[in-house]
Order: sequence, then structure tokens, then C-alpha cells
Amino acid sequence: MIHVIATIELHQGRREAFLDEFHKIVPPVLAEPGCIEYGPTVDVPTDLTAQLPAREDVVTIVEKWESLEHLKQHLMAPHMLEYRPGSRTWSSRRRS
Repeated sequence: MIHVIATIELHQGRREAFLDEFHKIVPPVLAEPGCIEYGPTVDVPTDLTAQLPAREDVVTIVEKWESLEHLKQHLMAPHMLEYRPGSRTWSSRRRS
């Protein structure tokens, strides 16, 4: 199994708009062969001392794939090729 944790740093105040667009690609990605899990997460402020301060302009994408080959196929899926260029307008920086 392959796990992908992608941290997307967004332009200030753009998180909700980004999530609205991102949620549109979740169903076709979940329907891809080999996709076990795919979805966005956001920081939630708590009073836990071990937690770093919540990041308002960050979304973390959690993905699980059956194999590296499935992940490679995902990266070339038509809906991802269409989504990817537009997603760059939301983010200031992306790390994986």
C-alpha cells in the first residue's frame, strides 16, 4: 500500500474556495482502480499542548493507493490532468 500526504499552502483566505473545487474531483478519484482513500483535511484549533498552532491557509490531502502503479495511473487520469493547472492558482506552495 502507498500512502501520500500532500501539504498544500494556499494564498491567504482561499481555503474554502479551494476546498469547494477540490471536492469536485474526489468522487472520480475514489472511483479509480486502486484508490483506497482520498480526501482533504484541515487543521482544527484545540487546547492540546502537543499540537502546533492551527494553519488557516493549509490543506493536507491524505491518499492511500493499492500500489505505486495505481498512483502513477492516478497522476495521468484525465480528471487530474484537467484539474491540476487550475489548482495551482489557489496555492502559494505545494509540498509532498
